Amino acid sequence: MVVSLTEHFDTFQIQHVPRSDNTRADILSKLASTKKKGRYKSLLQHTLTTPSIEQQNQCLNITTTNTWIEPFIRYLETGVIPPNEEKGWVQKAARYTIIGGELFRRGFSKPLLKCITKEKADYVIQEIHQGICGYHSGPKTMTARILRAGYYWPTMEEDCTTYVQKCVQCQKHGPVTHMHQEELHHVSSPWPFSKWGMDIIGPFAAGKGQVKFLLVAVNYFSKWIEVEPLATITANQVHRFVWKNIVCRYGIPHTIITDNGRQFMDKGLADFYRNLNITHITSSVEHPQTNGQAEAAKKIILGQLKKRLDGAKGKWPEELLEVLWAYRCTPQSSTHEAPYTLVYGTDVVIPVEIGEPSIRQQHHDTQINADCMATHLDLLYETREKARIRDLATKLRAARRYNS
Repeated sequence: MVVSLTEHFDTFQIQHVPRSDNTRADILSKLASTKKKGRYKSLLQHTLTTPSIEQQNQCLNITTTNTWIEPFIRYLETGVIPPNEEKGWVQKAARYTIIGGELFRRGFSKPLLKCITKEKADYVIQEIHQGICGYHSGPKTMTARILRAGYYWPTMEEDCTTYVQKCVQCQKHGPVTHMHQEELHHVSSPWPFSKWGMDIIGPFAAGKGQVKFLLVAVNYFSKWIEVEPLATITANQVHRFVWKNIVCRYGIPHTIITDNGRQFMDKGLADFYRNLNITHITSSVEHPQTNGQAEAAKKIILGQLKKRLDGAKGKWPEELLEVLWAYRCTPQSSTHEAPYTLVYGTDVVIPVEIGEPSIRQQHHDTQINADCMATHLDLLYETREKARIRDLATKLRAARRYNS
């Protein structure tokens, strides 16, 4: 359009004006572009040489009393109902109680849940997600772990979802699902530690001691994982691993499932299994998914190591124990229990309960603790039986949905 207009002039000149010399024109253009439709066409501008209000230096006090906890504490201590909360407030506050000057909520998963503020909730989320026992799990698993540790605030699931969506490692190393064109079959375990799946992960970047491989064993019932980093994988090392990490810790298993690797098909290893009456099952070349539990354990370990290490690949042996600890403390979707609970009969104390003391940390009594441990051990059989039924039902539902 400019070119067509220049044809009507004999001569014309374009002059560049620096921005510093064009301030007034910039202000006028902004005023014209920001004027709302229907307002006056002429805009008046007035420059103030002095402030229109008196400013005083003030020191603002930062306080944490104005939180969601404060109305409940005030009501329980004085009976004062917060304004605009008359309807249903009494029923809502009935689930809360004060113990030792702190607010607790009567929960369904735990008898008492410690109520914490937004600042403390941020610490709990960070520690659960990527702390020493952090698992980089999804929002629902994180929420379940926080409730299991004994903490509560009103927006738990929403805050966990927001945190996971902003976690860089979770976005970079998220799982990729591969669907196989065949029916899904499940393997059940008749009693704890009766069936184990074994496999090898590697090679990794050489770590301390020149270790490059991981020998992994997972229990089909409790989902408990045992691993050992090795420089090389031989049949003798597999023999030693089974004896030390499985037989001497959890008793003689009924079945061990592996692939057709040379390390698992050794004649001396077969004699070892035969002497202990252990059934050794190998997955066929056409159907490697027979050892799917071990494959799932490998995927979990690899995913967590990637999220923790990112670029420092050689430090994976140092991070391995923390990955295992986090996994063993996390409730599984199939059993609704943590592997540690199914193995030892009680919930483990995690670091977040030290940084933000939980109710069992604050009110610890040696005699009561011993009595509760004995009770948990008496009820462990029932807990395991319920977990077995849940696990079997979950596998049946997954197979029915997958095969359809």
